[in-house]
Amino acid sequence: MNPPAGATSTLSAVEVADRVADRIDALFATVDDWRDGLQAYLEMDAAPTAATLDPVVEASAVPALAADGLITGSGFVAAPGLLSDAQWHLAWWLGGMAGIRRLATIDDPSNEQFRDYTTLEWWRFPARTGARHLTGPYVDYVCTDDYTVTITTPVVVGAQLLGVVGMDVLVDRLERELLPLLRASRLPIAIVNASGRIVTATDSRREPGSMLRLDGLAEALAPLREAEPPRMQTTLPGGAEVLACGDTSLALVVGP
Repeated sequence: MNPPAGATSTLSAVEVADRVADRIDALFATVDDWRDGLQAYLEMDAAPTAATLDPVVEASAVPALAADGLITGSGFVAAPGLLSDAQWHLAWWLGGMAGIRRLATIDDPSNEQFRDYTTLEWWRFPARTGARHLTGPYVDYVCTDDYTVTITTPVVVGAQLLGVVGMDVLVDRLERELLPLLRASRLPIAIVNASGRIVTATDSRREPGSMLRLDGLAEALAPLREAEPPRMQTTLPGGAEVLACGDTSLALVVGP
């Protein structure tokens, strides 16, 4: 039987998890497409330079910033030593009210403001596992000075890591898209990352970027930190239910 006209359907927690996964998977698919294109290019160019590689990156990164309102930054970060004319190199573009611009970076290790990006989570996890990764929410002091989620995937040719390709998504934009799904369930729900950090929640007291601290939550989320997160659904000692959002490394915490 169809619901009466004007009635609002209620989503189950499983349906919410699936729809969150669908939206994040679309972002993953975009990053995977960029990776495939860069790998194909780098397989043909045995001696890439910043001058030759940057236009290839720009051709994918800039249109994405214009086409998808969730994406606020995109590009490629080279493995140190990959490029003969740039030992350290970020080819990264930012979108905003003023338009699209290239991110200005400090690539000289002798400069006191230089930052070794290979120590950051969005680099370390893909480099270690060979798998894509969702980092955050965290305050991105390099690009946005705001709570951000970064999705990265490794670019590998001949078993050699050549860099990572990825995108930045502002958490407040992600909230605007995902929070209506949570509210449609009419359940108390939070979306958290694999470390228990909140992306968004129906309870306004659970702020994005803060840690959700519930007994047993860290252990329940541990499988999401694997290279290929499994389907997971479990109940915590206090009664809250934890459901993986596909293989995105995000999870729903429903209740208590």
